[in-house]
Parts: sequence; C-alpha cells; structure tokens
Amino acid sequence: MANSSELSNLHRGLRESLNARWGLLMFQGVVLVILGALAIAMPFLATIAVEIYVGWLFLIAGVVGLIGMLSTHHAAAFLWTLVTAALSLALGVLLLWKPIAGVETLTLALTAFFVAEGVFQIATSVAYRQALPGTWGWLLASGVCDLILVAIIVSSWPVSASWTLGLIAGVNLLTSGAAIIMAASAARDITKKVEAP
Repeated sequence: MANSSELSNLHRGLRESLNARWGLLMFQGVVLVILGALAIAMPFLATIAVEIYVGWLFLIAGVVGLIGMLSTHHAAAFLWTLVTAALSLALGVLLLWKPIAGVETLTLALTAFFVAEGVFQIATSVAYRQALPGTWGWLLASGVCDLILVAIIVSSWPVSASWTLGLIAGVNLLTSGAAIIMAASAARDITKKVEAP
C-alpha cells in the first residue's frame, strides 16, 4: 500500500510541476523543434557544430581541472587530477584544432548516448503513462526514434559519419521538442480544467 501511495504522490507532484511551468516547457519544445529542423536541413554543419561544442567542453574541463589541481595536496590525487586535466585539455585542443578528425569518435559516443536515452525515455514513458495518459506515447515514440536512429547509424558506418552526427542530433532535438510540446499542451489543458469554474 505504501508503494502505491508514494507512486500516487509522485504522479501528483509531476502533474503539479507541469501545470505550473507549461509555458516554459512549450517555449523549450518550440526552440528544440526549430533547432532540430535546422540540424536536419544542414547535417554536415550541425555535425561540425556538435564537434566544436564538445571540444570546448573538454577544453574548459581541462582548464578547470588544472585550476583544481592547485588545491590538491595529496600526491596521488595530484597525479590523478593532473592526468585527467591534461587529457581533457589535450582532447579539447585537438577537437577544436582538427574538428573533422574527431567526428567519427564523437559519432560513436553520441550513438551510445542515444541508446541510453532511448531506453530511458521508453522506460519513463511506461512508468508515467498513468500520470500523463495523453502524452506518454510521445515520449515512447521519441525513445523508439532514438533507437531507430542508432540502428541506421550502425548499419551505414563509417560512410555517413561526416553527416550522421548532425542528422541524429537534429532528429533527436525534433522528437524531444515535439514530446515536450505535447506534454506542455496536456499540462495547459489540465490547468484550464482546474481553473474553470
């Protein structure tokens, strides 16, 4: 009985949160759909943009790691921090200096990410189907689309690596944006019903 009560409270909390913030969710969904459409229209440019973004992330992580190393007084921690910071810094510089060279590696990494995200979205959609009866199917569809994209990437590897990263990111943004828009619409409808006299 306690598990059912806790689950009911969780569903209620999720609904209340969506009701309070449906406008922001709608805006986020629209932005994701627009970015996804642009990435699909220009997959090679989107691939390079994603690669450069990741390069900056590694570069910043390396710099932060080197700064953090100054506060480490233990020799083993110092060495570990130095190695990881130097690797992050070197990888960031390499990805920014030669963006095309890192595309295949990042495509593999993003493919692994989409496998995890697809499985998570499918599991989440099934778990929350009672809390959001009108929209859980969209989340499920988004997860299934992620897994279909992974299958397409794996089947055409490595020929399409130069444009696949941008295309996958675009489709993912598009489907995630659509799922968020549908959730925001459902939350808005629930809010209107609650506020109606």
